[in-house]
Amino acid sequence: MPHYDLVIIGTGSGNSILGPEFADLRTAIVEKGVFGGTCLNVGCIPTKMFVYAADVAATPAGSSRFGVDEQLTAVRWPDIRDRIFGRIDPIAEGGAEYRESHEDNRNVDVYRGEGRFTGMKELRVSFPGGRPDEVVTADRFVLAAGGRPVVPDVPGLAETGYYTSDTIMRLDALPERIVVLGGGYIAAEFAHVFASFGVAVTMVNRSGALLRQEDADISARFTELASQRFDVRLDRKTVRARRTDNGVALELEGPQGAETVEADLILVATGRKPNSDLLDVGATGVATTERGHVVVDDYQQTSVEGIYALGDISSPLELKHVANHEARVVQHNLLHPDDRIKADHRFVPHAVFTSPQVASVGLTEAQATERGLSFVVSKQDYAGIAYGWAMEDTTGFAKLLADPATGQLLGAHIIGPQASSVIQPLIQAMSFGLDARSMARGQYWIHPAMPELVENALLNLPLD
Repeated sequence: MPHYDLVIIGTGSGNSILGPEFADLRTAIVEKGVFGGTCLNVGCIPTKMFVYAADVAATPAGSSRFGVDEQLTAVRWPDIRDRIFGRIDPIAEGGAEYRESHEDNRNVDVYRGEGRFTGMKELRVSFPGGRPDEVVTADRFVLAAGGRPVVPDVPGLAETGYYTSDTIMRLDALPERIVVLGGGYIAAEFAHVFASFGVAVTMVNRSGALLRQEDADISARFTELASQRFDVRLDRKTVRARRTDNGVALELEGPQGAETVEADLILVATGRKPNSDLLDVGATGVATTERGHVVVDDYQQTSVEGIYALGDISSPLELKHVANHEARVVQHNLLHPDDRIKADHRFVPHAVFTSPQVASVGLTEAQATERGLSFVVSKQDYAGIAYGWAMEDTTGFAKLLADPATGQLLGAHIIGPQASSVIQPLIQAMSFGLDARSMARGQYWIHPAMPELVENALLNLPLD
């Protein structure tokens, strides 16, 4: 039974922990899938590469309002797909090869199998291909095994067949029709991608709004715009899935009664869940929440001393930039157990790369109200700034929440072109305690650039 100083489970952000500082320790990495984790292989990076191609494909549809008549003549799906994975797959393979054979990793053992705890700091690794299981123990573990798509319990769905975000990007050919089950960020991004490539998209959502975790005004605007572009079915219960002569069908119950949606394939995009159950973390004494996320303290340590966790397995935020931050915290705390640092989750931003883009940081208006906070609100439309005129944008806006006494920003929410970039100065202001008035008046804002959206939103805040 091999014993290690440190075992890391998962090769997403967890893989970045093992630098030269650990060269004198006996360490191991356990990976049941492809090196690189969710972000590299089935998440942030390939999806945004698809989104960028979709943005290009969607440009001709709106070009005539600028006096430019363009046409989309073709979408070469295999070329789009292969450009993306032709770049990503070698990175994943190179990461595995580096860990397994490079001299820098001579004290690192790589286990290409699925780990499951069988006792206190005891992990059984099962391998494909009939190789016998191995049991390893360690003084310290890092749980960085990520998460996986949630598949709802819909009668007939398994027999009918479906895709998830893990599999949809490897399609052999574009479908003519797709039904997307879900209304969150994954559903919104893939709906944009496939619609831009000429696919007829139907979105089926059990609630009455899309992106309902966003600020209510953002969610309402996106739902409005999406409904103009896709066949959006809200407040629907999915009763059954079945195959048809021409593809698949979902039987629904909605406000008007029973209805059926037919398509060539089903994309299930109803969320993700942590892989803590696959690891059976309870067997080593690690506590989890009701949703299955591993419980960690401010130092990213679990309920068991010497076992840390990071990323989607422990964070409900499920964001790569959060996982990267937590990996740096865990790395420091492993190397400096007597001088540990805390993770900083105060102002975590996120973005939805759909069309239009959505970006957010801090509290929504509903959250601020629920906490009993005093706040003021301002809005600024893209249509009210010069660059917004250039883009002919009539639907995007920024919404800010601030403390009326101090001017400190409490939340920022943007829907519109390049929202994921435009929001960055607001993230910086919140992170470093810069009040709205100082931020607006204490620096130049390039005119007529898009950040004037932020400047005007700040100036619109009714502060004391």
